[in-house]
Amino acid sequence: MTVYNRVAAHDLGRISALSDGIFAFAATVLVLEIHIPERADVHSQAELLAGLAALWPRVVTWLLSFMTLGIFWVAQQTHLNHVKHADRDLTWLNLLFLAIVTVLPFSTRLLAEYFFYQTALLVYWVNILLCGLSLLGCVVYAERARLIKSDAPERFTRTFARRVVIAQLLYGAGAALGLVSMPLGVGFILLVQLNFVIAPRVPLLWNI
Repeated sequence: MTVYNRVAAHDLGRISALSDGIFAFAATVLVLEIHIPERADVHSQAELLAGLAALWPRVVTWLLSFMTLGIFWVAQQTHLNHVKHADRDLTWLNLLFLAIVTVLPFSTRLLAEYFFYQTALLVYWVNILLCGLSLLGCVVYAERARLIKSDAPERFTRTFARRVVIAQLLYGAGAALGLVSMPLGVGFILLVQLNFVIAPRVPLLWNI
């Protein structure tokens, strides 16, 4: 007799497909928070330019979150590419990760609306922290359940986990800086994101 839980949710393709949909939707929702100036408030070219300039907190948080989504999407994809197959527990761990990803538009809007309030940055940071921890949980579980492919790079899980930990420490440093100066904290996190996106071939930064 087949035990359901032993055969359930082995298809990695379904996880990847759902992930792509959720990440795409979240990325689309982000840009909807950038509203053009109200027509009733604009009566001249100068007022239009001033209205557009006033959108900078929303543009910064959009860029920040779009890169955040991209970084986590690439990270999850990289991990799944080195997994032989899923199982029930790994599937639910990925669903937990995706559930936390869906919160990012909310924390982004909160940060955009209250850009100079530390509480908004802390909520945003906690969202990123939980994304990182849940993804790390997927990685550690896959290793312990022996779901990693035999041809995966040597010490793949350790290297992946190290990258997640370093990233979260840097994000935490950004949140701490935000307690002193919000623009400084957000700017630091933005630079961290740019480093992971661009991956400059500088010895110290390349190995992060």
